[in-house]
Amino acid sequence: MEPNILVAAQISSLFPYAHTLSLVVNTKRTDVPLPPASDSEHAIYAETFNSEATGTILLRVIHDGQILELVSLSTDAPPLRFIFPAAILPNPAVMMSLDQQLHVIALTAIGSLFRVVVPIPDTAPLWQAAVIPYISIREYTVGKLKADTTGVIAHVQSIHSVALANADGSIVRLEAEQLGQGDEDGAAVDQWSEHTLYRGSFLNSLTSFLQSSVPGGSAIVSVASHPQPTDIGHLWTISRDRTIRLWNPVGGCLYEKALSALPSSRNAATRASSLPPSTKTSTLLHEAPQRLLRIFTPQWSEHPHLLVFIPTETSPVSGGYFSLFTTAHDRLVLVKEFECSSHTVHSHLQDFAVTPGWLYTLWDKTGQSVVDKLRISGDLSDDGWFCAYYPPESELTPAYLDELLLSPGSLADKFFEAVMRPGVFSSWTLQTAITHYIDACLSLPGNSAPQLLLPYATSAEAIASVVGCTVQLSKDPRTGAPMYDNYWNALKRDWEGFVARCREIERSARWPLAIGIADSKGDVMIVERERIGSLVGEDLSLRLHRVLSQPRHDPIEPQFGLLEILWSLRAKLGPRTMLVTETRLVDIVRQEIAFPYADIIQDTALRLDLRSQIDEGFESWMVGRLQSIGHLEDATRLVLDIIGAFDKDVKREEEEVELLLPAVNGVLSGALTASYVTFSVNARYDLALALITLLFFLPDDVPQWDPSLLAEVFVVYRGIALLRYTARQPAGPGIPHVQDIGAEDDMVAKMRSMNVSAGRTRHEPSYSLLHRLLTQFGTQSGLPSAAHHFLDSTGLLQSLSPAHATKYEVMFCENLRLLGYRDSAREVLAWLPRTPAMSYVLLRVWLDESRYEDAAAALETLAGSFGPDSNISHEDRDALAAVLPGAELFDSQFGFYLHAAALFRAVSVTGYELVFSQHAISTAPVDVNTSMLWQIVIKGLTESGLYDDAYGALMSTPYEKLRRDCVSSLVYRMCEEHAVDRLMSYNFAGIVDEVEHALSFKARNADPQIRPFYSRILYTWYTSRGDYRNAASTMYQRARKFAVLGQNNPEEYIKLAQLQLEAYVVSINALSLIDQKNAWFVLPATPDSLHEPRKRRKLSKHIPESKYTSGKRDAEVVELRDILYEYALLAAQLELLQQDHRLLSSKELLRSPSTVVRKLAQLNKFDMAIDTAKSLDVDMSELFGLLTTQCLRLARNPDLAFDENTSDWLLTDRISSWPGTAADRAWRYLRQALERHDGPPSSFAYNKVTLETVLSFDRSSSPPPWLISSLEEQHPEYLIRTYLRYEVLESALEYTLAILRKDDARLAQEEPRSPSSTWLPYTVIDQVLVAASSQEDIPPRTQALQNDLRAEISSRMKRMQRLSRRS
Repeated sequence: MEPNILVAAQISSLFPYAHTLSLVVNTKRTDVPLPPASDSEHAIYAETFNSEATGTILLRVIHDGQILELVSLSTDAPPLRFIFPAAILPNPAVMMSLDQQLHVIALTAIGSLFRVVVPIPDTAPLWQAAVIPYISIREYTVGKLKADTTGVIAHVQSIHSVALANADGSIVRLEAEQLGQGDEDGAAVDQWSEHTLYRGSFLNSLTSFLQSSVPGGSAIVSVASHPQPTDIGHLWTISRDRTIRLWNPVGGCLYEKALSALPSSRNAATRASSLPPSTKTSTLLHEAPQRLLRIFTPQWSEHPHLLVFIPTETSPVSGGYFSLFTTAHDRLVLVKEFECSSHTVHSHLQDFAVTPGWLYTLWDKTGQSVVDKLRISGDLSDDGWFCAYYPPESELTPAYLDELLLSPGSLADKFFEAVMRPGVFSSWTLQTAITHYIDACLSLPGNSAPQLLLPYATSAEAIASVVGCTVQLSKDPRTGAPMYDNYWNALKRDWEGFVARCREIERSARWPLAIGIADSKGDVMIVERERIGSLVGEDLSLRLHRVLSQPRHDPIEPQFGLLEILWSLRAKLGPRTMLVTETRLVDIVRQEIAFPYADIIQDTALRLDLRSQIDEGFESWMVGRLQSIGHLEDATRLVLDIIGAFDKDVKREEEEVELLLPAVNGVLSGALTASYVTFSVNARYDLALALITLLFFLPDDVPQWDPSLLAEVFVVYRGIALLRYTARQPAGPGIPHVQDIGAEDDMVAKMRSMNVSAGRTRHEPSYSLLHRLLTQFGTQSGLPSAAHHFLDSTGLLQSLSPAHATKYEVMFCENLRLLGYRDSAREVLAWLPRTPAMSYVLLRVWLDESRYEDAAAALETLAGSFGPDSNISHEDRDALAAVLPGAELFDSQFGFYLHAAALFRAVSVTGYELVFSQHAISTAPVDVNTSMLWQIVIKGLTESGLYDDAYGALMSTPYEKLRRDCVSSLVYRMCEEHAVDRLMSYNFAGIVDEVEHALSFKARNADPQIRPFYSRILYTWYTSRGDYRNAASTMYQRARKFAVLGQNNPEEYIKLAQLQLEAYVVSINALSLIDQKNAWFVLPATPDSLHEPRKRRKLSKHIPESKYTSGKRDAEVVELRDILYEYALLAAQLELLQQDHRLLSSKELLRSPSTVVRKLAQLNKFDMAIDTAKSLDVDMSELFGLLTTQCLRLARNPDLAFDENTSDWLLTDRISSWPGTAADRAWRYLRQALERHDGPPSSFAYNKVTLETVLSFDRSSSPPPWLISSLEEQHPEYLIRTYLRYEVLESALEYTLAILRKDDARLAQEEPRSPSSTWLPYTVIDQVLVAASSQEDIPPRTQALQNDLRAEISSRMKRMQRLSRRS
């Protein structure tokens, strides 16, 4: 008979409440009080249901009876919860109707019977969120149920029948007459009929009552009926006085039979003497509902049979006995009694189940589940009971925690790792414990630690951050020295207190509740309050470990005698010595082996000195026992086979594809398999450790051993140690690393980089790392085959030498990396030799961890493993190929370098991508196109800022098209990174046009206000190469862009105009360096240029019509004078805008040059006005008129000199240095301006304007002599006419008389050569005379001048006559 064990998985870790679907079950009654609050996830009732349509469903009652939960154990459907308005009474049930609907029937403490109907889809999973609206809830108030429902047991016989067992022994039977009929409101309701069944007639009841010596003996504690589907409507009950009754649906109790408290196999005297006094006086069963009855139809009979259990918890022999009855003819006939095994003493039977040929019992043995099974057959043979326990587990007792501290490491890390170890505590336990811990800390007086007030994303983060946060490092009040010993002791006690909380909660979570049959295969499943377990086969290593671990075990098979010796040595050395031995052994295995193992063992044995740890007697016993073994090496090989071997049905034959089964479906099956693997690995590890301890005990004999055997011992230990490490690693989200500190701020380094949720800690699924790996390797169905298949698939126990890493070990590490567990992968890699394949996996881990420098160095080293010159072994080649893309080696280093570059490209590490791309180029075959590699190198070097290297690569590439395609990227990047000086130093031989096109494109299209300034860069490019024409054109176009921007952004016009001026200046300078005959450039004509004040020469009229193409624009010639013109106009406009910002709103008025000059003059900006007018070829008559007016005003009112608005133009350094008054300086400024800008070319127009302005301002004032002198010299006629026009007759007479006398003096000195030489403006003279004669009242001086003029004219006339006669 194959022995069995129990394995279990934690429900909260697999099906967290955060992923459940919840539905509130409302009641129509208004007198229902609110139920007490409860959040306990520990079930108080459970049962399993199995059908072909639904698979296995687990029904649990949690939250102290307020919530009923359905968990699908066969599909991926989320748990479904129903929240009832009152506590649920025993025992709810789930059944399947003929129309494929799931019926959940439950009776609550308020007397309402609820039916919840869940539709089952044909194809989709059992239920999803979309099914919630279609769930029907029906309530029925039981009329014949008493107000006090204490002791009432509800037994659901079918979806149409429910029996309610009362405390007085009666039964209220409910029969559904109609299901799901509509009521007045249209809601679906059930129509039930009620009738009460009594034990019999009144006389029988009275007789039974008189026979009962103890009150309450008639209370029913268990009800049973035949499983559905069946037409048997009978019920069987057992009351507290051990009386079994058979009930008819109509007639009530048909038959009853009282059972003895002890089995009939023991005589009355023995029973009487063996029972304690308390048993004799109190023979009633416990009043709580129990599962004591089972009805089934065995294979050997056509009549139903009743199996009854009678507990004898106080008996020193067993925990009770079973009685099997046949129910033929409505009678109970005893078939056989089965007394339970002796190990059930003082245990409590929770449940039992009957399958064809077997009876399974579930016992509560001091809070632990124990399963016994017994063969039941028609011949009534008794093979005895077979017991199944959980394999031994290390409980986190204070002693075990002390053992953890014997090895080096952080206290908090060790305790945290132990608490988070898979299978030790469930997710609910950890969350509840940390919640209670935080509440307890917050209740302490004083300020709370900040860690207690923060929300945390996971329970793991909360534990790591909170536990121990209240422990502070204190200082000695006398010396001030930190009291580290007190700190560590307090921290240890705090952690021990938290672990004690977890143990207390977990202990109650493991109480057994129910046992059932999971599926048609007959797999037995047990249900605990917070765990689901399964009865599975026990492999050889587990069996031997279990037998050896028992204090007084039975002798094992002779071939396993060495194991018994090993276990004795292990027990004698004690935990501390074994821990020291284990630590030393781990150090040996993790190192590269450079010496023979015999030497290593002898050296380690000398350091450990195990013989000093035992007495001489035990040493002699050991020597004798080892001599009795015979050939010790053969026995060692047998032990290695036990540690590394698997069942005979598990084998690796890669050619047989049918043996590679798909991965396990379902979370629960994977968790159970992971649990089994953990137990098996722990057992094998203990055996392996004990075996190597023996080698350290016999160092003198080891040199004679086969070296390959010693290597196999160490490699097997290495493999099982890695599996043990993996089994201890959780795989839930956010498993942090915790560190101790010795400072005042305790544990601040704990896990602060995780996302924090708002609110309480989230409850997410928590799996072990083994559970995750199962999905990668795939498993067979059923245990232990699935566990052995996984262990065999890992390949960790198949190696023969520690110096080599097999393909399967490499794949194991790679799978850890692919799953995202880099820390675990790195730890496993540290145990294995650094073969090429292992190096590759390690560098991939480093890549995932952003350790790019280490990864690149490893890739450089690994390159020698590829190509025809590679000398790696065949095994290393296979292992390396297994983890490479395509599962095959690269045929050359070129292919490997391409792969290495792709790895870094995937993580956006350009630097190393370039390195390996360059390696690939250097090793590329001749016929391979490497243009893409060159592009990657050029682009990467450019992005990395290595411009010299990028330029070198650009000019070195043999691909001309690539060179032209990539040059723009290099140019743009250098400009963006302000490396223009370096850019100008490159000559770009052969691709200069591409550089210029790239910069020109950016200069035309980029915003000139944003760096980099491409127009400036292009200007620098042209200037450095002596191309001043294009340089000037570039800056001119920059100015044009600023002009457009200024029109569109009035608020920034002044700033943009300044930049425009700067661009004009640079353009003028560049164009000035060209021969002035060729100081021009051609630009495409733009719409704006058509509206400029100064028209330019267009070239389009010279282009033949045949040369026109669609979209071709006219061209214009821009000369130096054009730029100067625009510069002058813009400078003047800018000056005006800076003086008066109000002009921004009407700046269109400033587009006229004359308007600009006028505005400048009006603002007394005479220097700029004159220069601007000169540059823009604008008439300055109005300007000089304004200037003259200012001079006159200053001459009349000297105080105006102190007004900056009118005299600021006199404050320049040059003018202010002149002597005289402000008026004198003003007249001098006017005189110099006229001398500089007026003369014969302008016919002294501005002098004339000045004179007229003076006369217009004040006729009585005398114009400046220098002005009169100038006009008198050049334009005397105009001077006279002007005086006449302004009616200044005296001055007109004076200057007329002066003309005559001057000419007469000339004639007196020289003879006239022609008649014209004697010409005078006689008309003007006549006008003067006429004007003088027309005056009636003239001053005497004027009269005298008039007379002198007449006399001079008369004299001149006479002279002219004489000259005429003489000629």
